[in-house]
Parts: sequence; structure tokens; C-alpha cells
Amino acid sequence: MQTPEPLLPDVARRTAAWCGVVLLVAGVAAVAIWLCVTLKTAVTPILLALLGTALLGPVYRRLTAHGVNRSVAAGFTCALLVAVVGGAGYIVVTALVDSGDQIVQSLKDAGQWVIDHFGIADGTNVDDLTANARNLIEKFGASAAGGVLSGISLLGSLAATSVLALLLTFFFLRDSDRAVNLAHAVAPRGTGDLVEAMGRRAFEAVEGFMRGTTFIALIDAVCITVGLLILGVPGAVGLGALVLVGAYIPYLGAFLSGTVAVLVALADRGLVIALWALGVVLAVQVLEGHILQPMIQSRTVQMHPATIMIALTAGASVAGVLGMLLAVPVCAAVFGIIGELRKGRTEPPEAPAPDASPSPSGA
Repeated sequence: MQTPEPLLPDVARRTAAWCGVVLLVAGVAAVAIWLCVTLKTAVTPILLALLGTALLGPVYRRLTAHGVNRSVAAGFTCALLVAVVGGAGYIVVTALVDSGDQIVQSLKDAGQWVIDHFGIADGTNVDDLTANARNLIEKFGASAAGGVLSGISLLGSLAATSVLALLLTFFFLRDSDRAVNLAHAVAPRGTGDLVEAMGRRAFEAVEGFMRGTTFIALIDAVCITVGLLILGVPGAVGLGALVLVGAYIPYLGAFLSGTVAVLVALADRGLVIALWALGVVLAVQVLEGHILQPMIQSRTVQMHPATIMIALTAGASVAGVLGMLLAVPVCAAVFGIIGELRKGRTEPPEAPAPDASPSPSGA
């Protein structure tokens, strides 16, 4: 009996199959993003808690390795987190409050310098530009932060989210050993080991990203602050605080904070000092890109800058500033899972055991 020929050539059938896979993955991703946006009141603390767990995991594991009770170790680690974040937040806020007016005035002077020296249209006033920028920032902040907890003020929303994230961090640290059993329980039959491996790889990627980014942010902030202090730029500590916070938004945060530092130097100290400040910022960025990043984050998922920019844009469109902060860690976890899948697929099959029976020639 003759086998009927397929209606479509092999290339067309393969293309159709891949299109079906792409559409299925895109549909699942769209549903997942929609659920995250709809349930962002619950999803946001969970994601923040996962980031906190990834950052504090080494401290917790060191405590438990020395015989400390799991609950005590998790509680101490969370208390350490509150102390560090609270202290850093106090320093950042104090620095910005103390030098905020001076920085804003310097930025206005820099804007007026640009208008005067580059012949921008008559009638343009830097105060009008400042008012327009303030309106844009207010609209962007309202769209990014609005709706976190419906009907509650922004301060109350942030406090509730922070407390819930802290409690979840405690439970994630204390009960991390149960995650393996949960992975095997929810995974389809025969895929428990793969799900466990993907989860471990994703968490390792996020853990490495958080530790590396925090360390790099501290080095960047200290170097730029010292450079601005040597140059005598006003508000150097506040500008360094901006660098520290902006480092958690790769590329874009460093660009914005560096631009503010250069403009402040231009307005207060002139063009020569502004060029020196630009040199300091660029030198720190070169140090970060060519030395710190390869050394500190060599064991984490390496992502191309274009991939990071796309992730930042997508995160901003979905959840505003919070989405920008979470976009790169989530992207690192996804790349870790993909890497684990490729690793499992490309591993060569185990060679069969050699036959122990004698060969016919030796019989």
C-alpha cells in the first residue's frame, strides 16, 4: 500500500510547528503578566521577598551551619535587613534633604546656562521647564505607584507592602528546605528533578545578581562621591546617594544619576569642573563595565545590554518604576531556567556499561 504524500513540504510543516509553539508560549506569558498586574497587591511583596531572600541567603545559611535554630537565624537575618535598609534609607533621605535644594537650584542654573549659550528660542524660561518636568514626574509617579493598595495612601501602601515582604522573607528563609518537596509535589510525574534543577538555577541567578549589584552599587557610589568631593561639587553626598539607588536600574539609572552630577557641577563650578566630573563618572562606568562586572558577576547569568534595555522598557510599561527594578532579576531568572533546559537537553546520553562476558575469541 502506497503511503500518501503530505500536503505540505517538510519545511512548511516545521515552520508551522514552531509558529504554534511561539504562539502558545506568548499566550501563556501574556496570561501570566495579566495575572501579575491584576494581583500586583499580592505579587509585589512576594517578588520583593524573593529578592530579599536571595540577598540574605548566604547570611542565613552561615548561621544555620553554626547550629543556630532556623527560626532564630531567619529572625536575626530579617532584623539585619531592617537595620541595613533602614540605615541606608536614612542616610540617603538625609543626604537628599540636606542638599536637595542646592541640587535643584544648580540644575536650574545649568538649564539657564544651556538656554543662554545655545540660543534656544526666545521666551523660554527655565522655571517653565522645571514646572513642566515636575508635572511629568507627578503624572509618571502617579501612574507607576497608583493602585498598589486601592483606597489607601501611598505611604500606607508602601508600609503594608514592606511589612508583608519582610514577613514573607522570614518564612522563605526558614522554610526554604520545603521548596524542594513542593517542587516534586507540583511537578508532573517524572519531571520533579528537572523542576528542582530549574528552580535552583533561577534562584542562583537572582541571588548572584542581587549580591553583585549591591556590591557594585556601593563601589560606584563611594568612588563618585569621593570624586565629587575632591572637585568641590555641591551636594556630593546626595548625588552619591542617587548613584547608589540608581545602580539597581542597570544603565539607565547610572546614566541619569551621572547626568545630574555633571549638570550640578556645570552650574556651580563651571565648564572645566563639569568636564572633570564627567571624566569621573565615565571612569567609574568603565571600571564597572570592564572590571567589576566580569569579576563580581562572572558566575551569574550574563545578559546582553540590549536584552537588559528591552527588559527595563517592558517592566516600565507593565509596572512603572517598580517594574524597572524587578525586570532585570526576573529576566535573569528566566535566562537561568532556559540555560538549565539547554544544559539538560545537550548532555550526552550515558554510555552503556561494558559487557563483562568474555568474547567468543577468548572463550
